[in-house]
Amino acid sequence: MLYSKDDIQNFSEQKFAYIIVEEKENVLTITLNRPDKRNAFHMPLANELAYALAYAHYTNAIWCVVLKANGPVFCAGADLKAFAGADTAELTSTVPIPKDMVRFGDEFNGLHKPCIAQVHADVYAGGFLMIGGCTHVVASDNAKFGLPEVKRGIWPFQVMATLEPLMSSRQLLDLCLRAKTIDATEAKNIGLITDVVAIDDLENAVQKLVNEIKEQSPTAVRLGLKAFQEMKSLPADEKHKYLQSMLMQCLSSKDAAEGIAAFKEKRKADWKGE
Repeated sequence: MLYSKDDIQNFSEQKFAYIIVEEKENVLTITLNRPDKRNAFHMPLANELAYALAYAHYTNAIWCVVLKANGPVFCAGADLKAFAGADTAELTSTVPIPKDMVRFGDEFNGLHKPCIAQVHADVYAGGFLMIGGCTHVVASDNAKFGLPEVKRGIWPFQVMATLEPLMSSRQLLDLCLRAKTIDATEAKNIGLITDVVAIDDLENAVQKLVNEIKEQSPTAVRLGLKAFQEMKSLPADEKHKYLQSMLMQCLSSKDAAEGIAAFKEKRKADWKGE
């Protein structure tokens, strides 16, 4: 993660200017809150989101993350005026400046926790880095998705890395080349999102998914997601050795002992996330 464990020690004392964070019942809910700019992200918002993801990563008591947004657009991508050098830091944030520029793809890959995007409205351009980095994306049936960068003389370079594991190369390149906008049904068909529901059912659908995830061992989930990311960079002849070591680490956890005991005693496991 871009932020260290030491960096997030004073998380509860920070003043967030562009996101809202709420920690409740082992879930960290992060809400993009720059609605007047269609939640377009600039460096201050990116820093805040990366900081919140780092907090979730290092905190065993966080078992799941939900990513939401306020306003008529979920995320319009990067704030081009800000990245062109304009001063767009309208509000004061106390989140520390990271040691390097935030790359959402790396931050979401390093989270190692289930992350559910609750998409109530349209997602464009760099917003794909957020939803593409989540383990689940539940979208309303009126949400639209598009990569319009080529219309502005830009190419969605980083988005390619995020989307490449989710869909075929031709589907990815078609999105980039034609800059077309697709509806939620097509987005599900190509693997961009995981579920489509009516807007009135969105909140309940996400909560149902959260509850299902929380029934599982948070330690097993955390180690499994870590292994899923890290094995991608290993040579084929080293993957099984690495995964065996991760299995042994998982078996030595308190959650594994509790899960086995609960199975033998025919009761529901009482997970501690350890």
